[in-house]
Amino acid sequence: MSSQITLLSTVANAKIEKTNAVVGGNHLYAEMSLMPNNTICAGSKAAQCMTPCLKNAGRGVFSNVQLSRQRKTDFWMSNPTEFKAQLVTELEALVKKASKQGKTARVRLNCFSDISWELQVCNRNGKPFKGIPQAFPEIEFYDYTKHASRLGKTPENYSLTFSYSGVDTYKNQVKLAQTSSANMAVVFHGKELPVTFMSRRVIDGDLHDARIDDPKGVIVGLRAKGPARKDVSGFVVRV
Repeated sequence: MSSQITLLSTVANAKIEKTNAVVGGNHLYAEMSLMPNNTICAGSKAAQCMTPCLKNAGRGVFSNVQLSRQRKTDFWMSNPTEFKAQLVTELEALVKKASKQGKTARVRLNCFSDISWELQVCNRNGKPFKGIPQAFPEIEFYDYTKHASRLGKTPENYSLTFSYSGVDTYKNQVKLAQTSSANMAVVFHGKELPVTFMSRRVIDGDLHDARIDDPKGVIVGLRAKGPARKDVSGFVVRV
């Protein structure tokens, strides 16, 4: 295993740190931030979101943060088997940490990636599992995804929010997502979020990252940050 790289964190991502502080309560939130590319975030090309991606916002402007994320991506790309073995070890440690605090662990594995973790075969305590969430039923996993085909097909302990884009090359994904019951995350330009979008109520997704607790059938409104403020592709919605 790579002793020089730590995959999970409860404080490295500002929004996760804020979530633990604001709505942590009975839950301990952790995340994993990889540097996105067209392989681990394949939907980014159709959605045209690689340039305005939050990878370059917040703490992502610092070179040491970028290097850390890139090292994790390189680790995944070069040796996914060893990567998953280390991830399992760190998730085990997180479960123990949460248990000592009397909390349930909640984990977001795709902060800047879109890997189908439910399909990543792994081993826990010598037993094989079809995916990471299946190996840890005591953890509540959640992510955003640009793959509408994943919606409704993940394990019960893995919640997905669909990531919207208004560009023409992404319309088929949006249409497919609309046939599911999944919530949609939409990035809006400006400080004010609309009351409704696509005939759905808009909630403020910037208050915290506890997407698991969102009401059903809503738009999760996110304000454009960093390079996204200048986006004119259609990924960022202007209303």
